[in-house]
Amino acid sequence: MKHPSGDQTGREAAMEFVLKGLESGALEPVIDRTFKFDDILDVHCHLEENGQFGKIVVTV
Repeated sequence: MKHPSGDQTGREAAMEFVLKGLESGALEPVIDRTFKFDDILDVHCHLEENGQFGKIVVTV
């Protein structure tokens, strides 16, 4: 069985699902922490601790 990400139709369906969910508010990303780009070493330390729940955002 082929992985869905390797299938163009599957990728398009997944993208549509995510975009519609974000637009409607049904899906909302979970942000653990936001860092400034200058603090990139702190980002790596935080990730190495494996304590995050959600995504890490680095602002430029």
